[in-house]
Amino acid sequence: MDKKSTYAEDFWQELRRHTSARIALGRAGSSMTTHELLNFQQAHALARDAVHTPLNEALVSNALRDLNLPFILLQTKATDRQSYLLRPDWGKILAEESAKAISETQSEFDIALIVADGLSAQAIHQHIASLFGLLIQKLLALNFSLAPVAIVRNGRVAVSDEIGQALKSKVAIIFIGERPGLSSPDSLGVYLTYAPSKGNTDEKRNCISNIRPEGMPYVMAAEKITYLIQEAMRRQISGVTLKDDLQISLEG
Repeated sequence: MDKKSTYAEDFWQELRRHTSARIALGRAGSSMTTHELLNFQQAHALARDAVHTPLNEALVSNALRDLNLPFILLQTKATDRQSYLLRPDWGKILAEESAKAISETQSEFDIALIVADGLSAQAIHQHIASLFGLLIQKLLALNFSLAPVAIVRNGRVAVSDEIGQALKSKVAIIFIGERPGLSSPDSLGVYLTYAPSKGNTDEKRNCISNIRPEGMPYVMAAEKITYLIQEAMRRQISGVTLKDDLQISLEG
């Protein structure tokens, strides 16, 4: 009896070289191949690790020192990863001591920069230094005044409203680790809000997502962030009323 392979390639397999998405996996009989099953389990483990990895504040602080950026360390009401995951509302509120510390910081800036772990501290660890290295030069060249960078442990996007409001900043920008995907445990997201104020809802924000070498490159992300800041300042709006027309402008 001739031995025949039980592995069947997927018709779309050629497309896999264009994306890290889990497409065209093939099959063995009616099941996924062992190779792809192991790949899936590894990707799932990496995503779980990203969620539970704590923020390395020393690493982030050193990166900011290298850029001569002052910073302040803050903590939300979620004191550990378990409470952060179980109580999403706590990640949006500063702990009492941190709220007091930020209120005593010099205020009235153009831009408040906030760095928070979110659901992937790895995204911060891997990308914040490279992105800031490009972005800060652009912002300073445009003569924007920058508040001390707020490094927030166990933070969610909305905590940027409380910090931006306390610093009396025209714009608040939070750099935060996104929810890990099976092929992207290290995606960095950026949310921009004009006139940050506690109680803002998400339609007030502009989002730039999937910043990482395999997603949106640092150079493009820095360009888009700078563009949105300038437009938000000029038109005094952000969110659904502020569209990202940068590509149209470049093609102009």
